[in-house]
Amino acid sequence: MPTILRIKGYRFFFFSLEGAEPPHIHVEHGDKIAKFWLNTINLASSYGFRSYELAEVREIVFEHRVTFLEKWYEHFSN
Repeated sequence: MPTILRIKGYRFFFFSLEGAEPPHIHVEHGDKIAKFWLNTINLASSYGFRSYELAEVREIVFEHRVTFLEKWYEHFSN
């Protein structure tokens, strides 16, 4: 479960067995969790986050999308 980024109390990561799915990133903050698709940034699922928090997280995903995709392909190409 590689952690890619920690920022503003959020942890961005992916699970090592998800390479068959399209590129995405999971984010957690306490007991809240969400999943964002990366090719077109869209919310895939969310539990516990409020809408304003998801807006903030989406901005972070947008800002770091290139890094997330690089790490995704690096990890799943092995």
